[in-house]
Amino acid sequence: MIEIETPHGPARARLEDPSPAPGGAGPRRLALVLGHGAGGGIGSTDLRAATEAALALGIRVALVEQPYRVAGRRSPPPARTLDTAWVAVAQALTAGPLAGCRLVVGGRSSGARVACRTAAHLGATGVVCLAFPLLPPGPARQGDLSRSRLAELDAVPASIPVLVVQGERDPFGMPPEARSRSVVPIAGTHTLSSGRAVRSAVSPWLAVLAGALGGA
Repeated sequence: MIEIETPHGPARARLEDPSPAPGGAGPRRLALVLGHGAGGGIGSTDLRAATEAALALGIRVALVEQPYRVAGRRSPPPARTLDTAWVAVAQALTAGPLAGCRLVVGGRSSGARVACRTAAHLGATGVVCLAFPLLPPGPARQGDLSRSRLAELDAVPASIPVLVVQGERDPFGMPPEARSRSVVPIAGTHTLSSGRAVRSAVSPWLAVLAGALGGA
């Protein structure tokens, strides 16, 4: 675990590194950078499963704790604050321990939203969304697309592939597929409690991405 200063206080990143990927330290190595949900941490089942899928493919992983969670708070700050801190962490990682790596960014729930909003700015190679909260909480959310967060998913450029892994019974809705965006429904709700199902969804997508880039 390393501490990284951001404009909004210190963040933390837990680095997990498999054995060196074939080809050495070339610029096409991949790293998966994942963020947590609004009130959760980096130990959730789905984040752990995505980490395991990446490590099995020789892809490095960084699990990021936002400054508000490092400070012991559960309620997240505004989106702009989350995004600024996330970008600072990603840039510090690529300038340091993940130097020479192409970044796949992502996270669960709120962390997925942050990754989508910042993917273009960071020049991400791909985006992994676990339990993307398409519709905000509230009694009117079912069938009400006026408050949909689909614009955040659509903001990812078509040149950047996106994977959404979503519970079939997620009360926050099911995002639609689109150009360069794959949506994999799995059994479960917003918690994505089946690590096996998450690994089965994430692993082949990462493998294809790594293959397209000439290896991890």
